[in-house]
Amino acid sequence: MGVPAPEANDDLTETHIIHVEEAETQVDLHLDDMIAFAVFWGMAGVVFLQFFSRYILNDSAAWTEEIARYMLMWLTFIGAAIVTRRGTHIGVEVLLHMLPEASRRGLRFLIDVVTLGFIALLCWFSVMITERMGIQRMTVIDVSMSVVYAGIAFGCFLMLWRAVQVFIANARRGWRPDPHATTLILD
Repeated sequence: MGVPAPEANDDLTETHIIHVEEAETQVDLHLDDMIAFAVFWGMAGVVFLQFFSRYILNDSAAWTEEIARYMLMWLTFIGAAIVTRRGTHIGVEVLLHMLPEASRRGLRFLIDVVTLGFIALLCWFSVMITERMGIQRMTVIDVSMSVVYAGIAFGCFLMLWRAVQVFIANARRGWRPDPHATTLILD
């Protein structure tokens, strides 16, 4: 069964087969979004410089590969803070759908506590390794490796800050599902 063809005397501009409404898109920019954006485009500039110096000038800038690698490490942990804020980490929620509501709330609380503990542990490890790497130098540039690990520690503490905010928001809701979340609900 198809769409009926317009008659010969119908105006084709009046025939609408598909109606599309534009959805309002609201973009919330936060500090961690802007930092990740700056690091990403800085890394893109370094990678372009690497490509340009290697393939156009035929004289590769040796420092670009190492710096791009470190910037990608920073971007990973800053991006993890963004994902924590949005609540879009990968998770398996099968058990949540099989439990009664009271048990779901208890499990959500337990998940939040374990998440906070794990991220706090990441912060502690990142500070420890930043301190220990103070004597180690980068391969190509004479800069301490603690600079690299300080960027990772910054991302971990940013993630902890966002996890605490998520914990407080979940506590205010009584660990009920977020009505604004975009997760798939199977019922």
